[in-house]
Amino acid sequence: MSAREDFWSRRKARVAAEDAAEAEAREEAQRAEARASLEEKSDAEVLEMLGLPDPDTMNRGDDFSAFMAEAVPDRIRRWALRRLWGTNPALANLDGLLDYGEDFTDKAMVIENMQTAYQVGKGMLTHVQKLAREAEALTAMAESDAEGEAEDDTGAPETEVEESVEITEAEPVYSYTYEPAAAEADTYAPPPRRRMHFTFDDASESTT
Repeated sequence: MSAREDFWSRRKARVAAEDAAEAEAREEAQRAEARASLEEKSDAEVLEMLGLPDPDTMNRGDDFSAFMAEAVPDRIRRWALRRLWGTNPALANLDGLLDYGEDFTDKAMVIENMQTAYQVGKGMLTHVQKLAREAEALTAMAESDAEGEAEDDTGAPETEVEESVEITEAEPVYSYTYEPAAAEADTYAPPPRRRMHFTFDDASESTT
C-alpha cells in the first residue's frame, strides 16, 4: 500500500468516526430532551404517554420489564420496583436468613466529612510511613540526648578519691588431719591353730 492510499484510508476512518460521534450526540440530545419533557409531566401523564399500566394495580406474576426501558423516568421505574418488591413474598418478607438482606455499608451512620488514613490500592501505607518517621525522630532525639550527657560526663574534671586501706593481721590457719591408729590399720591376727597329740601304749610295753 502506497503512502497516498494509506492517507486516504485514515481520512475515511476519521470521517466515519466523526459521523458516528455526531449521530450519538444527536441521539443523546434527543433522549435528554425527552427525559426533560417527561420530568415536567405527572406520573399519570407519563404512564399514558409510554403506554404503561399503573404499578399499584399490578400483582404477582405480572411483567414489570417494561418499566426498565431507557425512556422510563427514574421515579416511575423506582415506583414499579417498589410494587414488584411488595408483590413477591421472598422480597417483601425478610426472615433474616438472607446473605445480603441488610445494608452492611452502614451509610446512615457515616459521619459527614469523615477522613480516613485508608487509601485505595495502598491501604494504610501512608499512615504506617508517618508512624515510622515519628519513631525515627524520637530515636534520633534520644541518641542526641545520650551523646550530650556523655559529653558532659567526659568534660567534667576528675577528682582524686583517697582510699583508706585498713590492714588487719591474718588469723593463723590450723590444719587438722586425721591419721588412723596403727591398731586400727592392722587387721586382726588369726587365732593359733590347735594340734592333736597322740600317745601309744606299745612303746611302754616293749621297754619292760
